[in-house]
Amino acid sequence: MNGADRLCDVLLANDVDVCFANPGTSEMHFVAALDRKPQMRCILGLFEGVVTGAADGYARMADKPAATLLHLGPGLANGLANLHNARRARTPMINVVGDHASYHLAHDAPLTSDIESLARPMSHYVRRIGGAHDVGRAIVDAYTASLTLPGVTTVILPADAAWGEVPEAPVVPVLRPRLSRVAPAAVEDVARLLRATLAAGRRPALLLTGGALRQGPLEAAGRIATLMGIRIIAEMSNGRIERGRGRVAIDKVPYVVDTAVAFLQDVDVLVLVGSQVPVGFFAYPGKPGRMVRDDCDIVTLARPGQDLGAVVTDLADALGVPGHAPLPPQRVEDEGGLPTGPLTADAINRIVGHMIPENAIVCDESVSSGRRFYPSTHASAPHDYLQLTGGAIGVGIPLATGAAVACPGRKVIGLQADGSGMYTVQGLWTQARENLDVVTVIIANRAYAILQGEMRNVGVNTFGRNAEMMLSLDQPALDWVSLARGMGVPGTRATTGEELAAQLPSALATPGPALIEAVI
Repeated sequence: MNGADRLCDVLLANDVDVCFANPGTSEMHFVAALDRKPQMRCILGLFEGVVTGAADGYARMADKPAATLLHLGPGLANGLANLHNARRARTPMINVVGDHASYHLAHDAPLTSDIESLARPMSHYVRRIGGAHDVGRAIVDAYTASLTLPGVTTVILPADAAWGEVPEAPVVPVLRPRLSRVAPAAVEDVARLLRATLAAGRRPALLLTGGALRQGPLEAAGRIATLMGIRIIAEMSNGRIERGRGRVAIDKVPYVVDTAVAFLQDVDVLVLVGSQVPVGFFAYPGKPGRMVRDDCDIVTLARPGQDLGAVVTDLADALGVPGHAPLPPQRVEDEGGLPTGPLTADAINRIVGHMIPENAIVCDESVSSGRRFYPSTHASAPHDYLQLTGGAIGVGIPLATGAAVACPGRKVIGLQADGSGMYTVQGLWTQARENLDVVTVIIANRAYAILQGEMRNVGVNTFGRNAEMMLSLDQPALDWVSLARGMGVPGTRATTGEELAAQLPSALATPGPALIEAVI
């Protein structure tokens, strides 16, 4: 037995049985060990951003980490953007990054790099394995950290640690770590504060993220809202929301600064439940950085790494809100007919929202074109909603890939902007190879529309040739149908509401991957 065998055994013993991979020479002993472990599902991504993004989508739905296998510093660097998104979503993940044999580092070979420095900004936990004897302990620690923090962990596996011999020994799984509970006294303190706030005629709100956005905690939060008159709000960027018809609808903090400021204008006391004070994605001349008023009181009920779902239920109990209290009224679906004629962004959002299947998973990287999708789908069929969290584009196709691996019995819909889709288009090939049940709807406005809007936000309303060439995708126009078919995914194109409304049900009813290019 060698260190790579031990690594696989520890992962499997702790129910980490999926490895998204893009290996290289220094990882061949690990690949050989994986080949001896048929219990491990190994999934190849043709680009490391697909690997890390898929591991993110997988863990958001599976509630447990996947492993990734990355090749040296450059391979890790290729996956950093989606590790950034996973870090912002606090997604549990175990990255295994191969490195040169420890004694070979002194030669400064061409692929030698400072892997720790690359990993640390995008990881909650980084550890270099000290040798074959250290492999088992290192992976146990990484697994525990991924679920305790929770978040991204990165272990660096030197080649000689992988091939070095270790004694045969049984691998005992560790007890899955539990998130810490917020102390009852702290919950009672916040409950007293909320009562005093309401008694003084001030307006409080709960800002939720993470586990607080699952169905059970959302119902507790909804009862607090109905009985106490306390607003409930979802953080702008969060990993997963259980939503749709029959569930508690919750509005998110808007992206646009002026809209967000207006949305939060009446909040006098903001209670953070694993979240942070809402801030703008960027600074703009003459606009605030924080979206709440300067005189808004900020109170922290729970921090990341604590049990956010349980603390919402605990708060309801502390406020005396019974489990039979009424939930907020259900949002109603737009009763108008489906849009017809030439497609617009809103038409695509309405058609997709109307056709979401029961228990589907929606992975949303529609960026500017899909800004109305979330608020218009509160009454859609019950579904899980996964979104871009850290703002690093290129997560949508990989996110849908990982979610489909985690939930093979559920249909996944990827709502994907065309510009950001090109960052990790290789993920379509992985969907085809694994026969994943993903329908990708490309919103093809043939532009970096989000950046055109940002130019206007800084006062530039007339674009010259240089700006036009940097912000448009139409010379030549991307052909997503050909791109999909070239990677083994059936593709169609829709230019009208009638065409999209005909093509989407067919794609949803057919097992396996499909893509629809919806041209605006």
